[in-house]
Amino acid sequence: MTPYVLTVDAGLKDLREADHLLQALAAGLDLPEGSFGCTHLVRDERPRVALSLAVESGEALLSARRQLTEAGYEVSEGAPDEVGRAVLYPGAAHLTGTVSVAELLSRSAIARVTVLGTTQPPSAQTAVVTRDHVRPQWLDGELVLAVQPAAGGTLTPFEVPDPTPCCADH
Repeated sequence: MTPYVLTVDAGLKDLREADHLLQALAAGLDLPEGSFGCTHLVRDERPRVALSLAVESGEALLSARRQLTEAGYEVSEGAPDEVGRAVLYPGAAHLTGTVSVAELLSRSAIARVTVLGTTQPPSAQTAVVTRDHVRPQWLDGELVLAVQPAAGGTLTPFEVPDPTPCCADH
């Protein structure tokens, strides 16, 4: 990840809302190619989802910081933690439909794919049904995508695009 990182705390409570805000902010900021945007679960006296933006130049960071501050956002230096969930990353737009593990790795900044419930990496030819929602996480400095087995020998990202809220039927 790049050394130029800032955190935006908009007091958000859910990941979907954070994803949408992160994408809207990034589009408005016109971030340079190679930028990353992540969500972070903040677990303190005021649990929330914070956003981080990582860019490759100090100039781009200063511009983003100025624009975000002027828009009224609480902005601070650095990331809230080292395990952000990546929403914006190089190649994310190319991970739609069904792609092989090899394509997923070659088309994006994702360094590794892990299959839940096994210690073995998936075969490079295994199909990943992306559901157009691929959210890898930073682990030990690498962007790692957790997937799960699906129908027909395929894999799907562990995180679903439209999760059912807890207690939705109550």
